[in-house]
Amino acid sequence: MTELHDAVRVAAPATAISAPAPMAILADSGGAAATAAPAAAPRRAVLRAIVKLAAPTSLIALLQAVAQLVETWLAARQGTAALAGWAVVLPFALLLQQMSTGAMGGGVVSAIARALGAGKREDASALVLHALIIAALAGLAFAIALAGFPHAVLGAVGGATAAEAAAGYAIWLFGAGAVPAWLSNTMASVLRGGGRHALAARVLCLMWIAFPLLAWALAEPGGMGLAGIGAAFALVSWAAALGMAVVVLRGGAGFVPVLRMRPNAALFQRILSVGLVACGLAALANLATILVTAQLRPYGTAAVAAYGISARLEFLMIPLAFGVGSALTALVGRAVGGGDWADARRTAWVGALLALALAGTIGIAVGLAPARFASWFTSDAEVAAIAARALSWIAPAFGGFGLGMALYFASMGAGRMRWPIAAGIARIGLAAGGGWLLAHVGGMGLDGHFLGVALGITAYGAVTAMGVRRAVWSGK
Repeated sequence: MTELHDAVRVAAPATAISAPAPMAILADSGGAAATAAPAAAPRRAVLRAIVKLAAPTSLIALLQAVAQLVETWLAARQGTAALAGWAVVLPFALLLQQMSTGAMGGGVVSAIARALGAGKREDASALVLHALIIAALAGLAFAIALAGFPHAVLGAVGGATAAEAAAGYAIWLFGAGAVPAWLSNTMASVLRGGGRHALAARVLCLMWIAFPLLAWALAEPGGMGLAGIGAAFALVSWAAALGMAVVVLRGGAGFVPVLRMRPNAALFQRILSVGLVACGLAALANLATILVTAQLRPYGTAAVAAYGISARLEFLMIPLAFGVGSALTALVGRAVGGGDWADARRTAWVGALLALALAGTIGIAVGLAPARFASWFTSDAEVAAIAARALSWIAPAFGGFGLGMALYFASMGAGRMRWPIAAGIARIGLAAGGGWLLAHVGGMGLDGHFLGVALGITAYGAVTAMGVRRAVWSGK
C-alpha cells in the first residue's frame, strides 16, 4: 500500500494536476485491494503520470522535429554551399536550444519542482526572476559571439566558403533570435517546474507551426535565402517570448512570480548547480559534432554538408527524448524534494525505457533505409551518398541516445550529475578521438569517423544508465 501511495504522491502533486488521477482513485479504493495489487501496479501508475506530463511536451517535440526537418530540406534547396554553411551553424543553433530548453531550462524545472515538493512556494516564486536574469545574460553571450564574429567562429569549423554562406543566417539567428529564444524557453521551464506542461506546450505549439511556413516565405518568395531561415526563427521566438511572459506573469505555473526583489545568490545557486553542469554537457555534445565536422573538412564541402544531414537526424532524438525527459525532471524533482528516492529511481527507469523504445524504433527504421532518408533532404548525389553512409553507422545507436537523454533529464531532477558528466566525456572522446583513430590509424576513412560517432552515442547511454542506481541516487 505504501508503494502505491508513494507513486501517487510523486505523480500527482496538488500543484500539477487539478483533477483526481486514476492512480489516486486506485490508491484510495481500500487497503485489501491495494495490498493484493501486483508489484507492477506502482510502475503502471508512474507510467501513466509520465505519459500525462510528457504528452503535451511530446507534441511540441514532434512539431519541432517536423519544423527542423523542413528547415534541413529548405537549406538544401539553397545549394550545396548553403547547406554546408547551415551545417556549420547547426551545432551552435542546437547548443542554444539545448541549453535554454533542457540544460539551464532543466535546472529551472528542477529548482522549482524541488521547491514545490518541499512546500516552499515563496522560493518557487522568487526563482523566476533569477531564471530570467540567467536567460537574458546567456542569450546576449550567444548574440555577441556568433552574430558579432560569424566569419571567425564559423570559418574555424567549416572553412571560409561555408562561413561566407552562413554569415547572414548566423547574424539573424543569433543576433535577433538568441535572447528571445532563451527567454521563451526559460519561461516554459517555469511552467513545467509547476507541472503545467500542457500550458507551456500550447504557447510553443504556435511557434513551431509558424516557423517552417515563415522560413519558407522569407527564404524563397522573400528572396532572403538561408538568412531568411534565421530571420524566421528570430520572429517566432519574439512572439513566443511575449506570449509566454503573459502566461507566466498571470500565475500560469500555479504561483505568481515575484519580480520586485533583490537577487539572491542562494537562489541563483539552486538553478546553476544543475543548470551549469547540464550546459557543460550540452556544450560537450555539440563540441563533439563541431570537432567531427572540422575533421571532415579535408574530405570536401559535400562531406561537411552530408554530415549536417546526419547530425540533424541524430539530434532530432533530443526533442523527442525531451518530451519524456521534461516529465522526468519534474516528477523526479518532486520525489527528491519529498525525500522519496525509491520512487525517483523507479520513475527515472520507467521513463528511460519508454525513450529507449521510441528512439530505438526510429533508429532501426533509418538504419534499414539510410539512402531513402538521405535523399529526402538533398538532390546532390554525392551529398546523399555520404549522408547514407553516415546514417548506416549512426542511426542504429539512436536508441542508446534516447536512453541516455531521458536519464540525463531525470538526473537533473535528482541533482545527481556526476555520471552524466562522465557520459558526456566518454561521448566526445569516442566521437572525436576514437573516430580519428579509426579513420586514420585503422584506415576506415569517412566510415571511421561515422563509427566513432555511433560508439560515442552508445557510450553516452550506457554510462548515464550506470549512474541511476541505489548507491548513487540516495538521500546521503
